[in-house]
Amino acid sequence: MPAHSGRRTVAVLVRDGVLPMELGLVHQLFGTARSAAGEPLYDVRTCAPRPGRIRTDADFPIYAEHGLEAVAAADTVLVPASHETDEGLRPGGLPEELAEALREAAAPSGAEALRDAGAAPSGAEEVRGAATPSGAEEVRGAEEASGHRPTRGPRRIASICTGSFVLAAAGLLDGRRATTHWMSADLFARTFPSVTVDPGVLYVDEGRILTSAGEAAGIDLCLHMIRRDHGAAVAAEVARRTVVPPHREGGQAQYIQRPVESAGLTSTSASRAWALTRLAEPLTLAELAAHDAVSVRTYSRRFREETGLTPIQWLTQRRVDRARELLEQTDHTVDRIATEAGFGTGASLRQHFQAGLGVSPGAYRSTFRGR
Repeated sequence: MPAHSGRRTVAVLVRDGVLPMELGLVHQLFGTARSAAGEPLYDVRTCAPRPGRIRTDADFPIYAEHGLEAVAAADTVLVPASHETDEGLRPGGLPEELAEALREAAAPSGAEALRDAGAAPSGAEEVRGAATPSGAEEVRGAEEASGHRPTRGPRRIASICTGSFVLAAAGLLDGRRATTHWMSADLFARTFPSVTVDPGVLYVDEGRILTSAGEAAGIDLCLHMIRRDHGAAVAAEVARRTVVPPHREGGQAQYIQRPVESAGLTSTSASRAWALTRLAEPLTLAELAAHDAVSVRTYSRRFREETGLTPIQWLTQRRVDRARELLEQTDHTVDRIATEAGFGTGASLRQHFQAGLGVSPGAYRSTFRGR
Protein backbone atom coordinates (compact mmCIF):
# COMPACT_ATOMS: atom_id res chain seq x y z
CA MET A 1 0.00 0.00 0.00
CA PRO A 2 1.65 3.27 -1.07
CA ALA A 3 1.99 6.11 1.42
CA HIS A 4 -0.28 9.10 0.94
CA SER A 5 1.56 12.28 0.00
CA GLY A 6 2.17 14.53 2.96
CA ARG A 7 1.54 11.86 5.58
CA ARG A 8 4.22 10.42 7.82
CA THR A 9 4.54 6.65 7.77
CA VAL A 10 4.65 4.64 10.99
CA ALA A 11 5.74 1.00 10.92
CA VAL A 12 4.86 -1.15 13.94
CA LEU A 13 7.31 -4.07 14.05
CA VAL A 14 5.66 -7.07 15.72
CA ARG A 15 7.14 -10.42 16.72
CA ASP A 16 5.68 -13.62 18.15
CA GLY A 17 4.35 -12.92 21.63
CA VAL A 18 3.44 -9.32 20.90
CA LEU A 19 1.09 -7.62 23.36
CA PRO A 20 -2.11 -6.69 21.48
CA MET A 21 -2.62 -3.64 23.69
CA GLU A 22 0.70 -2.14 22.62
CA LEU A 23 0.05 -2.81 18.95
CA GLY A 24 -3.45 -1.38 19.20
CA LEU A 25 -2.51 1.81 21.01
CA VAL A 26 -0.06 2.78 18.26
CA HIS A 27 -2.75 2.36 15.60
CA GLN A 28 -5.33 4.18 17.71
CA LEU A 29 -3.22 7.22 18.56
CA PHE A 30 -1.38 7.83 15.30
CA GLY A 31 -4.44 6.77 13.30
CA THR A 32 -6.58 9.36 15.10
CA ALA A 33 -4.28 12.32 14.43
CA ARG A 34 -5.85 14.78 11.99
CA SER A 35 -4.86 18.07 10.40
CA ALA A 36 -6.95 21.22 10.80
CA ALA A 37 -8.71 20.22 7.56
CA GLY A 38 -9.53 16.78 8.98
CA GLU A 39 -6.97 14.87 6.93
CA PRO A 40 -5.11 11.91 8.49
CA LEU A 41 -1.55 12.82 9.37
CA TYR A 42 -0.09 9.31 9.50
CA ASP A 43 -0.20 6.01 7.65
CA VAL A 44 0.27 3.19 10.16
CA ARG A 45 1.41 -0.25 9.00
CA THR A 46 1.97 -3.46 10.89
CA CYS A 47 5.03 -5.42 9.81
CA ALA A 48 7.12 -8.37 10.97
CA PRO A 49 10.54 -9.85 10.24
CA ARG A 50 8.60 -12.23 7.99
CA PRO A 51 5.05 -11.40 6.82
CA GLY A 52 2.35 -13.76 7.96
CA ARG A 53 0.71 -15.12 11.08
CA ILE A 54 2.09 -13.75 14.37
CA ARG A 55 1.31 -15.17 17.80
CA THR A 56 0.20 -12.72 20.48
CA ASP A 57 0.26 -13.16 24.25
CA ALA A 58 -3.54 -13.50 24.08
CA ASP A 59 -5.65 -16.34 22.69
CA PHE A 60 -5.68 -14.99 19.13
CA PRO A 61 -3.06 -14.39 16.43
CA ILE A 62 -2.66 -11.43 14.11
CA TYR A 63 -1.60 -11.26 10.48
CA ALA A 64 1.23 -8.94 9.43
CA GLU A 65 0.97 -8.13 5.75
CA HIS A 66 4.32 -6.35 5.52
CA GLY A 67 7.90 -7.42 6.09
CA LEU A 68 11.07 -5.47 6.84
CA GLU A 69 10.59 -3.40 3.67
CA ALA A 70 8.01 -1.43 5.70
CA VAL A 71 10.70 -0.61 8.25
CA ALA A 72 12.97 0.69 5.49
CA ALA A 73 10.20 2.92 4.10
CA ALA A 74 8.94 4.33 7.41
CA ASP A 75 9.54 7.71 9.00
CA THR A 76 8.89 6.20 12.44
CA VAL A 77 9.44 2.60 13.54
CA LEU A 78 7.82 1.42 16.78
CA VAL A 79 8.82 -1.85 18.46
CA PRO A 80 6.25 -3.12 20.98
CA ALA A 81 7.15 -5.78 23.53
CA SER A 82 7.21 -9.53 23.13
CA HIS A 83 7.27 -11.33 26.46
CA GLU A 84 8.28 -14.52 24.64
CA THR A 85 11.70 -13.28 23.61
CA ASP A 86 12.68 -9.84 24.87
CA GLU A 87 14.23 -10.64 28.23
CA GLY A 88 16.29 -13.42 26.69
CA LEU A 89 18.02 -11.08 24.25
CA ARG A 90 21.71 -10.27 24.62
CA PRO A 91 24.03 -7.81 22.81
CA GLY A 92 24.30 -8.87 19.18
CA GLY A 93 21.57 -11.47 19.69
CA LEU A 94 19.22 -10.41 16.89
CA PRO A 95 19.15 -11.99 13.44
CA GLU A 96 21.45 -9.88 11.31
CA GLU A 97 18.73 -8.95 8.81
CA LEU A 98 16.54 -7.57 11.58
CA ALA A 99 19.42 -5.80 13.34
CA GLU A 100 20.52 -4.16 10.10
CA ALA A 101 16.96 -2.98 9.35
CA LEU A 102 16.71 -1.41 12.79
CA ARG A 103 20.11 0.27 12.52
CA GLU A 104 19.12 1.71 9.17
CA ALA A 105 15.84 2.99 10.63
CA ALA A 106 17.77 4.83 13.34
CA ALA A 107 20.38 6.28 10.99
CA PRO A 108 20.18 10.02 10.20
CA SER A 109 19.03 11.17 6.79
CA GLY A 110 21.46 13.11 4.63
CA ALA A 111 20.30 16.52 5.85
CA GLU A 112 20.21 15.33 9.44
CA ALA A 113 23.76 14.02 9.19
CA LEU A 114 24.92 17.36 7.82
CA ARG A 115 23.15 19.17 10.64
CA ASP A 116 24.62 16.85 13.25
CA ALA A 117 28.09 17.33 11.85
CA GLY A 118 27.78 21.10 11.69
CA ALA A 119 25.98 21.94 14.90
CA ALA A 120 25.92 20.60 18.41
CA PRO A 121 22.63 18.89 19.32
CA SER A 122 20.39 20.64 21.75
CA GLY A 123 20.62 17.74 24.15
CA ALA A 124 18.63 14.61 24.76
CA GLU A 125 15.52 15.00 26.78
CA GLU A 126 14.62 12.75 29.67
CA VAL A 127 10.91 13.30 29.80
CA ARG A 128 7.75 12.49 31.66
CA GLY A 129 5.25 14.94 30.21
CA ALA A 130 6.99 17.73 28.32
CA ALA A 131 7.90 17.29 24.68
CA THR A 132 10.68 18.44 22.41
CA PRO A 133 10.30 19.56 18.79
CA SER A 134 12.80 17.27 17.15
CA GLY A 135 14.25 19.65 14.65
CA ALA A 136 12.18 18.02 11.92
CA GLU A 137 11.12 21.39 10.56
CA GLU A 138 14.69 22.64 10.59
CA VAL A 139 15.79 19.60 8.58
CA ARG A 140 12.92 19.99 6.14
CA GLY A 141 13.73 23.68 5.72
CA ALA A 142 17.37 22.92 5.03
CA GLU A 143 16.43 20.38 2.38
CA GLU A 144 13.98 22.73 0.69
CA ALA A 145 16.43 25.64 0.79
CA SER A 146 19.00 23.48 -0.98
CA GLY A 147 16.50 22.70 -3.73
CA HIS A 148 15.75 19.12 -2.62
CA ARG A 149 12.19 18.32 -1.73
CA PRO A 150 12.13 15.76 1.09
CA THR A 151 10.60 12.39 0.28
CA ARG A 152 10.26 11.39 3.93
CA GLY A 153 10.42 12.88 7.39
CA PRO A 154 13.43 12.54 9.65
CA ARG A 155 13.71 8.92 10.69
CA ARG A 156 13.32 7.73 14.25
CA ILE A 157 12.84 4.47 16.08
CA ALA A 158 11.06 3.88 19.38
CA SER A 159 10.27 1.01 21.71
CA ILE A 160 7.42 0.29 24.09
CA CYS A 161 7.95 -1.65 27.32
CA THR A 162 10.57 -4.42 26.89
CA GLY A 163 10.85 -3.61 23.19
CA SER A 164 13.87 -1.67 24.47
CA PHE A 165 15.71 -5.00 24.72
CA VAL A 166 15.42 -5.26 20.92
CA LEU A 167 16.90 -1.80 20.35
CA ALA A 168 19.69 -2.52 22.83
CA ALA A 169 20.47 -5.90 21.25
CA ALA A 170 20.87 -4.09 17.92
CA GLY A 171 23.39 -1.72 19.55
CA LEU A 172 21.16 1.33 19.13
CA LEU A 173 21.15 2.30 22.81
CA ASP A 174 24.89 2.08 23.49
CA GLY A 175 26.01 5.22 25.30
CA ARG A 176 22.44 6.50 25.55
CA ARG A 177 19.80 6.90 28.23
CA ALA A 178 16.82 4.60 28.01
CA THR A 179 13.95 3.19 30.00
CA THR A 180 11.92 -0.01 30.03
CA HIS A 181 9.30 -1.65 32.22
CA TRP A 182 10.34 -1.15 35.83
CA MET A 183 10.11 -4.89 36.53
CA SER A 184 12.71 -5.53 33.81
CA ALA A 185 14.97 -2.57 34.54
CA ASP A 186 17.54 -4.43 36.67
CA LEU A 187 17.90 -7.23 34.11
CA PHE A 188 18.14 -4.66 31.33
CA ALA A 189 20.93 -2.79 33.14
CA ARG A 190 22.89 -6.00 33.79
CA THR A 191 22.46 -7.26 30.24
CA PHE A 192 23.32 -3.98 28.52
CA PRO A 193 25.83 -2.17 30.77
CA SER A 194 26.63 0.39 28.06
CA VAL A 195 23.08 1.78 28.37
CA THR A 196 22.17 4.24 31.13
CA VAL A 197 18.84 2.92 32.42
CA ASP A 198 16.33 5.20 34.13
CA PRO A 199 13.58 3.01 35.61
CA GLY A 200 11.63 5.93 37.06
CA VAL A 201 10.39 7.72 33.93
CA LEU A 202 7.54 7.12 31.49
CA TYR A 203 9.71 7.65 28.43
CA VAL A 204 13.08 8.96 27.31
CA ASP A 205 13.59 10.97 24.12
CA GLU A 206 17.11 10.84 22.69
CA GLY A 207 16.23 12.47 19.40
CA ARG A 208 16.09 9.74 16.75
CA ILE A 209 15.80 6.99 19.37
CA LEU A 210 13.06 6.89 22.03
CA THR A 211 12.12 4.33 24.67
CA SER A 212 9.10 4.04 26.93
CA ALA A 213 8.26 2.26 30.15
CA GLY A 214 5.75 -0.53 30.49
CA GLU A 215 2.72 -0.93 28.27
CA ALA A 216 0.44 2.08 28.99
CA ALA A 217 3.50 4.36 28.94
CA GLY A 218 3.42 3.72 25.20
CA ILE A 219 0.42 6.06 25.13
CA ASP A 220 2.53 8.81 26.67
CA LEU A 221 5.32 8.14 24.18
CA CYS A 222 3.03 8.19 21.14
CA LEU A 223 1.37 11.43 22.24
CA HIS A 224 4.83 12.91 22.74
CA MET A 225 5.86 12.00 19.19
CA ILE A 226 2.63 13.39 17.75
CA ARG A 227 3.18 16.57 19.75
CA ARG A 228 6.73 16.76 18.48
CA ASP A 229 5.57 16.34 14.88
CA HIS A 230 2.45 18.50 14.82
CA GLY A 231 2.23 20.53 18.02
CA ALA A 232 0.36 20.43 21.30
CA ALA A 233 -3.08 21.15 19.84
CA VAL A 234 -3.08 18.08 17.56
CA ALA A 235 -1.78 15.84 20.34
CA ALA A 236 -4.37 17.20 22.76
CA GLU A 237 -7.17 16.44 20.30
CA VAL A 238 -5.87 12.88 19.88
CA ALA A 239 -5.85 12.54 23.66
CA ARG A 240 -9.41 13.84 23.91
CA ARG A 241 -10.64 11.42 21.25
CA THR A 242 -8.90 8.54 23.03
CA VAL A 243 -10.09 9.72 26.49
CA VAL A 244 -6.60 9.86 27.99
CA PRO A 245 -4.74 12.82 29.51
CA PRO A 246 -2.45 14.68 27.09
CA HIS A 247 0.16 14.78 29.89
CA ARG A 248 0.33 12.14 32.60
CA GLU A 249 1.82 13.38 35.82
CA GLY A 250 4.79 11.55 37.28
CA GLY A 251 6.90 8.68 36.02
CA GLN A 252 6.60 4.94 36.44
CA ALA A 253 8.38 5.32 39.77
CA GLN A 254 4.94 5.86 41.30
CA TYR A 255 3.91 2.32 40.25
CA ILE A 256 6.86 0.52 41.79
CA GLN A 257 5.88 -1.32 44.96
CA ARG A 258 7.77 0.08 47.94
CA PRO A 259 7.75 -0.66 51.67
CA VAL A 260 5.14 1.34 53.56
CA GLU A 261 6.89 4.32 55.18
CA SER A 262 4.23 5.40 57.60
CA ALA A 263 0.51 5.27 58.11
CA GLY A 264 0.20 8.99 57.41
CA LEU A 265 2.01 9.09 54.03
CA THR A 266 0.10 11.15 51.46
CA SER A 267 0.56 12.06 47.83
CA THR A 268 1.71 15.41 46.45
CA SER A 269 -1.02 15.30 43.79
CA ALA A 270 -3.14 17.89 45.61
CA SER A 271 -0.39 20.50 45.62
CA ARG A 272 0.43 19.74 41.99
CA ALA A 273 -3.20 20.30 40.99
CA TRP A 274 -3.21 23.49 43.05
CA ALA A 275 -0.01 24.72 41.37
CA LEU A 276 -1.42 24.12 37.88
CA THR A 277 -4.10 26.72 38.55
CA ARG A 278 -1.47 29.25 39.68
CA LEU A 279 1.32 28.94 37.11
CA ALA A 280 1.40 32.70 36.59
CA GLU A 281 2.23 33.26 40.25
CA PRO A 282 5.79 33.13 41.68
CA LEU A 283 5.30 29.83 43.50
CA THR A 284 7.97 28.69 45.94
CA LEU A 285 8.92 25.28 47.27
CA ALA A 286 7.88 26.37 50.74
CA GLU A 287 4.38 27.29 49.48
CA LEU A 288 3.98 23.91 47.76
CA ALA A 289 5.06 22.06 50.90
CA ALA A 290 2.79 24.17 53.06
CA HIS A 291 -0.19 23.32 50.85
CA ASP A 292 0.36 19.65 51.70
CA ALA A 293 1.12 20.51 55.34
CA VAL A 294 4.56 18.86 55.36
CA SER A 295 8.13 20.06 55.69
CA VAL A 296 10.07 21.13 52.63
CA ARG A 297 12.41 18.17 53.04
CA THR A 298 9.57 15.63 53.26
CA TYR A 299 7.73 17.26 50.37
CA SER A 300 10.78 17.25 48.12
CA ARG A 301 11.47 13.58 48.83
CA ARG A 302 7.88 12.51 48.20
CA PHE A 303 7.66 14.66 45.08
CA ARG A 304 10.71 13.03 43.52
CA GLU A 305 9.48 9.55 44.44
CA GLU A 306 6.16 10.21 42.73
CA THR A 307 7.28 12.14 39.66
CA GLY A 308 10.99 11.49 39.21
CA LEU A 309 11.52 15.27 39.20
CA THR A 310 12.24 17.97 41.73
CA PRO A 311 9.30 20.32 42.38
CA ILE A 312 11.08 23.16 40.56
CA GLN A 313 11.85 20.97 37.53
CA TRP A 314 8.23 19.88 37.37
CA LEU A 315 6.97 23.45 37.71
CA THR A 316 9.27 24.63 34.92
CA GLN A 317 8.04 21.86 32.60
CA ARG A 318 4.40 22.74 33.27
CA ARG A 319 5.14 26.43 32.58
CA VAL A 320 6.82 25.54 29.32
CA ASP A 321 3.74 23.46 28.44
CA ARG A 322 1.52 26.46 29.15
CA ALA A 323 3.72 28.73 27.06
CA ARG A 324 3.51 26.28 24.16
CA GLU A 325 -0.28 26.30 24.30
CA LEU A 326 -0.35 30.11 24.26
CA LEU A 327 2.13 30.29 21.38
CA GLU A 328 -0.01 27.93 19.33
CA GLN A 329 -3.42 29.30 20.21
CA THR A 330 -3.02 33.05 20.71
CA ASP A 331 -1.40 36.13 19.17
CA HIS A 332 0.00 37.25 22.51
CA THR A 333 3.47 38.74 22.58
CA VAL A 334 6.30 36.70 24.04
CA ASP A 335 6.41 39.03 27.05
CA ARG A 336 2.70 38.53 27.77
CA ILE A 337 3.03 34.78 27.38
CA ALA A 338 6.00 34.82 29.73
CA THR A 339 3.86 36.57 32.33
CA GLU A 340 0.86 34.24 31.94
CA ALA A 341 3.06 31.13 32.04
CA GLY A 342 4.90 32.29 35.13
CA PHE A 343 8.33 33.06 33.70
CA GLY A 344 8.04 36.76 34.44
CA THR A 345 10.05 38.08 31.51
CA GLY A 346 10.46 37.29 27.85
CA ALA A 347 14.16 36.66 28.41
CA SER A 348 13.41 34.03 31.06
CA LEU A 349 10.86 32.35 28.81
CA ARG A 350 13.32 32.25 25.92
CA GLN A 351 16.01 30.77 28.15
CA HIS A 352 13.79 27.99 29.52
CA PHE A 353 12.17 27.32 26.16
CA GLN A 354 15.55 26.92 24.47
CA ALA A 355 16.85 24.74 27.29
CA GLY A 356 13.78 22.52 27.39
CA LEU A 357 12.76 22.31 23.74
CA GLY A 358 15.83 23.29 21.76
CA VAL A 359 14.05 26.10 19.85
CA SER A 360 13.09 29.71 20.50
CA PRO A 361 9.46 30.69 21.20
CA GLY A 362 9.32 32.47 17.85
CA ALA A 363 10.57 29.43 15.94
CA TYR A 364 8.13 27.19 17.78
CA ARG A 365 5.21 29.47 16.92
CA SER A 366 6.27 29.62 13.26
CA THR A 367 6.41 25.82 13.10
CA PHE A 368 3.18 24.90 14.85
CA ARG A 369 0.81 27.88 14.62
CA GLY A 370 -2.20 27.24 12.45
CA ARG A 371 -1.72 23.51 11.91
